[in-house]
Amino acid sequence: MNNRLAGKVAIVTGAGCVASGWGNGRAVAVRFAKEGAKVFAVDRSMETMQETLELIKQDQGDVTAMTCDVTSGKSVETMVAQCVKRYGRVDILVNNVGGSAAGGPIAMDEETWDAQLALNLKSVFLTCKYVLPIMESQGGGAIVNTSSTSGLRWSGAAQVAYAAAKAGIIQLSKVVAAEYASKGIRVNTVVPGQLHTPMVGARLAGQRADGNVEALLKQRLARIPLGFMGDGRDTANAALYLASEEARFVTGAEIVVDGGMTIRCD
Repeated sequence: MNNRLAGKVAIVTGAGCVASGWGNGRAVAVRFAKEGAKVFAVDRSMETMQETLELIKQDQGDVTAMTCDVTSGKSVETMVAQCVKRYGRVDILVNNVGGSAAGGPIAMDEETWDAQLALNLKSVFLTCKYVLPIMESQGGGAIVNTSSTSGLRWSGAAQVAYAAAKAGIIQLSKVVAAEYASKGIRVNTVVPGQLHTPMVGARLAGQRADGNVEALLKQRLARIPLGFMGDGRDTANAALYLASEEARFVTGAEIVVDGGMTIRCD
């Protein structure tokens, strides 16, 4: 433990995971706790957070878990208030909730579009809405939002709402970063690529490869110049840097974590 976040209180949304392994949220929560943060772990299901909590507690980390619907302003307001009640402050916010739905404008129905925008983008707006006043009153803080390379370029599948929302996160982060820089609040974005997380087998294979996980992994690997797929721990490493004092002069920026996929021209 290097204690890069010692004494800090971090809200991590999407801290659960659909199966064993290193999803982005689980990896962020565990890594931040290892670095000394008091982690307020949030997900819509307590069950999906059990492994996350166990991993943190194995290392004697400080963690509190709470379920929350991050698409509901009332639910988010209550969640943030509970974090402040438990720990007295919020130094770091990591927005990691998200998920994709297949389809372009014709194939996708309006309800799916609305749900995708709520899950992937409105959730970021709402957590910022209720955390920013607390950080401002404290004199500073760090927000790390999780986007996707789907928000930068075509990534091999029609998922128009997800792509639009993830692109929106990048610009939302820049706007908030500019507005709150003078208040000592930094806002940055991690942009993961096609990582090998539990989500691949649990959901994505069914959307894109008729349930054939190995076929989907092969397709994704072929797009990565480095020749291997990272996982949630790579996202966590980037988020740790952006949340830490090492990034004290970094705001409104993105770190792309994709093994070089988005620099390809094909």
